[in-house]
Amino acid sequence: MISIDGVGVFLGLDVGKQTHPGHGLAPARKTVFDKPLPNSEPKLRAVFDKLKAKFGTVLVVVDQPAGFDQDLAGEANRTSNRIRGLLTQFHPSLERVLGPRLDHPAVTWLLERYGSPQALRKAGRRKLIEVVRPRAPRMAERLVDDIFAALDEQTVVVPGTGTLDVIVPSLAKSLAAVHEQRRALETRIEALLEAHPLSQVLTSMPGIGVRTAAVLLATVGDGSSFPTAAHLASYAGLAPATRQSGTSIHGEHAPRAGNRQLKRAMFLSAFAALHDPASCGSYDRCRARGKTHTQALLRLARHRISVQFAMLRDGTFYEPRSPRLA
Repeated sequence: MISIDGVGVFLGLDVGKQTHPGHGLAPARKTVFDKPLPNSEPKLRAVFDKLKAKFGTVLVVVDQPAGFDQDLAGEANRTSNRIRGLLTQFHPSLERVLGPRLDHPAVTWLLERYGSPQALRKAGRRKLIEVVRPRAPRMAERLVDDIFAALDEQTVVVPGTGTLDVIVPSLAKSLAAVHEQRRALETRIEALLEAHPLSQVLTSMPGIGVRTAAVLLATVGDGSSFPTAAHLASYAGLAPATRQSGTSIHGEHAPRAGNRQLKRAMFLSAFAALHDPASCGSYDRCRARGKTHTQALLRLARHRISVQFAMLRDGTFYEPRSPRLA
């Protein structure tokens, strides 16, 4: 990571297709550059050289669009929502059984071959258990029992239900392919992370998996560029802000500023950590004091990034505690 000492210009770039909107600030917060930059490496280097000659060291901060994994995650969500929307339209009971399980390979595989209520019923209970069991040994019988219970709940056949035999298998195949790409990408990321000395430090904390650790290391590094945990929280957009209008105070909200990718990773990490007793206890105490779900997660994420800052700074593993959040 680059120290901010001695930087002459902080140049922020918002990545675009044709041009990159750029805004440069001197350390005294005076604007010294404000115009689109060409999407060309030689031309970008020429601009950087001019700024360096005039102001000294140029620190370039890039607001990068969602990474490849986030693109895949978005595609998976869109495809899942299409499948769930179709099932809700034609057979709500079946959607309640299969919809929440669409992330499981056995369910997408099943829908690739039996995409409609009629196809599932025609295959029969024994056949479905037989084909699901190799892919999900522990849930095969329970899943099939739930499917047939859902099928029995609805006796009305909605006009157009037969079209599911064509549409759902195609969508399920696409969803399975996206899930496979994400798993392959995670394997590659995990292999790269193993070589980083801080990867095991981060993943020792509940709710920090391979993807979150990768985001943290890519955006924060060892944390040495941030003087305090508060600076890191502000950079991540996790310092709670209070909205006030006149004499009315509207409570805490996550600031709009900050590194969006890091903020998203920290919120998802806080949510994933709710299975951890200490994290869940902190969240519950916030809710008991009248905080909303989002406000409680914000406080939990803010506390967790302070802990991560200390872990990165000292190179120490996570130690479970039961902190009380103010």
